[in-house]
Amino acid sequence: MTEKIVLDPDSGIAPYEQLRNRISELARSGALPVGHRLPTVRGFAEELGLAANTVAKAYRALEADGVIETRG
Repeated sequence: MTEKIVLDPDSGIAPYEQLRNRISELARSGALPVGHRLPTVRGFAEELGLAANTVAKAYRALEADGVIETRG
């Protein structure tokens, strides 16, 4: 992903919601093209300094929203 995702710990919004919102924005704007592979849960969590469960929760929410599709 070329866009840097920065989360605000002081926003009062849960980190998974911030991640969900940012990825949704990138998808809607076209900055995240159809078919683009998102980073692995563990890799993305490490990159962002989050727990893997936080990223997994965001990915599940994005899938439920129809923003992303997961394999297998």
